[in-house]
Amino acid sequence: MAFVEGLPRTRFVYVPQPVMGKSRAQLRAYVEGNDPITGRPVMQEVIEALTVPLSEEDKEQVTIDRETPRYVPADTGANLHQLFWDKRWTDGLPIILPTEERVREMLSWTSRAPDEFVGRMRPTGTREAWGYTVEKVAVNAVMAGARPEYLPVILALAATQATARQSTTSSAASMAMVNGPVRHEIGMNWGTGALGPYNHANATIGRAYGLLSQNLQGGSVPGLTYLGSQGNNYAYNSLTFAENEERSPWAPFHVQHGYDAGESVVSVWGGCRATTFQLGLRPKHWQDHVRNMLRGLNPHTPPTFILDPITARQFIDRGGMDTKEKLIDWVYENATMPAGVYWDYQLIQNYVLPRALNGEEPWASKLKACEDEPIPIFRREDIHVVVVGGETNGYWRIMGCNYAGSASVDKWR
Repeated sequence: MAFVEGLPRTRFVYVPQPVMGKSRAQLRAYVEGNDPITGRPVMQEVIEALTVPLSEEDKEQVTIDRETPRYVPADTGANLHQLFWDKRWTDGLPIILPTEERVREMLSWTSRAPDEFVGRMRPTGTREAWGYTVEKVAVNAVMAGARPEYLPVILALAATQATARQSTTSSAASMAMVNGPVRHEIGMNWGTGALGPYNHANATIGRAYGLLSQNLQGGSVPGLTYLGSQGNNYAYNSLTFAENEERSPWAPFHVQHGYDAGESVVSVWGGCRATTFQLGLRPKHWQDHVRNMLRGLNPHTPPTFILDPITARQFIDRGGMDTKEKLIDWVYENATMPAGVYWDYQLIQNYVLPRALNGEEPWASKLKACEDEPIPIFRREDIHVVVVGGETNGYWRIMGCNYAGSASVDKWR
């Protein structure tokens, strides 16, 4: 952080991470002992950092070069592939080299100027956001193997400004969904295998989203700008698919969010790391089964129901939920747990409790509940429903993830 903000000599004292699993005695011994990096007493370092006057060198700011070169020196294909790998401009898989001709062909599918500003992106909320242009997005689209006609979708993903390379230690990935006519125009998959590796548009659009996030937010380097402890295989193509509007019994997702039915739209989610799945809905105890699935998610990560059309119809037949909104209402009312259990979750302690103590609703009211009082786990506006799948069976899943927003594809044609 000190380096990227241009203050590499900012004073700090080393804090061991993670602290989870350490006993109170271990933590106390650290505070009262020596810094494992410098060997000096920790508290003495703290006092000196706060009280010793800054030297002129300490005050010196450093200008960080934010730009990657527009061109690299001409070389053999093998050497250029190695250069892109050495510079960490790839996701570890082979790329298509972004030659001038290929980038020019990619740009021919948008009316926007190559140097037009698209947005800003960053790996976490505490890091600086980097800006990027249409051309830079096109370069990453070429590298991912995307066809030129996919560019408006990829530009719309970039315009959401939601990164697909989050730096959270919980190893989250992203999810991207496309609605509207563009699904047909570029041959996306919303049926059998839609979330799998079998469709060129789904696969390369998702990969382009990951590459542009990695390269245009200032990098995604494990241990430096990427801190996911285990990593997440979803990140290779960011779970990219199209909604099955034709077989869904409900309004498309983008229509729910204020877009016209005939408009093409991308929607993105972050924090994808937890999944619970089920086969259909049983006639007698389906409500108990779904409640159990919801309780299996971490309460800090709201649910998105990813339903095969078969199961979507079962929610209507067995629950009378003839709109997505009715299903969302049911989830909100039935996803509950005792207040004491809710507030004991580590992520709730980390991220929600401070907001509750600050008086922010609805968490402040939840904090007033008795230990055994059932409280809603999720906010209604954070619960979402999408329909995708080829009806080979009624398997469906709940993805724990955070809806980040939507963007029009048509604006980038």
